[in-house]
Amino acid sequence: MALDKIVPEDLNWLHTDEGPDDSVSHTKTTLVGTSLSVPITGGNLNLGTWQGIYLTEFRHVAHSRRVVATILS
Repeated sequence: MALDKIVPEDLNWLHTDEGPDDSVSHTKTTLVGTSLSVPITGGNLNLGTWQGIYLTEFRHVAHSRRVVATILS
């Protein structure tokens, strides 16, 4: 809901080359980011009590995605 307030779909978007949700999804992705670094301790993700990892899709039309994990030790 917060992202919908910050980036409303009903703005007069100019960039809609890939579809009507194109600009909205690109802008939300810019705010949220596309990569993540997480420490691993003892073979486990070292996240805080209230932290989690969430994959999001901001487009209305489903797309296939690939997730790439690079683990450095």
